[in-house]
Amino acid sequence: MKDIIEAKRYLSNAKTILSEKAQKEDGYYQDRKYVKMAGHTAYAGVLVALDSILGDKKKKTRKSLEWYQKELSALDRKVLSDFMAVYDILHLSMSYDGILRASVSTEGLYLAEKIINWAEQKTQA
Repeated sequence: MKDIIEAKRYLSNAKTILSEKAQKEDGYYQDRKYVKMAGHTAYAGVLVALDSILGDKKKKTRKSLEWYQKELSALDRKVLSDFMAVYDILHLSMSYDGILRASVSTEGLYLAEKIINWAEQKTQA
């Protein structure tokens, strides 16, 4: 449960970064630096949440995208689809490319919250 609280904190921080620093105007953010920062923060929160239910405590190295795909495909294919969309939006489009369209960020944050909530339900079950 501690991990889920941490994941929600990451997501909250990402939303705060966008709302307070990225300066939205006419559906676009004005500061790419903060869009990148928010994307990375939200994606890290998703990974924290997923690690709370999938985490291989013996694995000392960083988990790959393929590892998450394999683990989620065995657990829930809908969440796998959402995770792949989160990877594309938060990690690639926001974190790397710094896409400025606000609706893209909104969708990525929505999916991140959906995955974190799913992970929270899984930890309570």
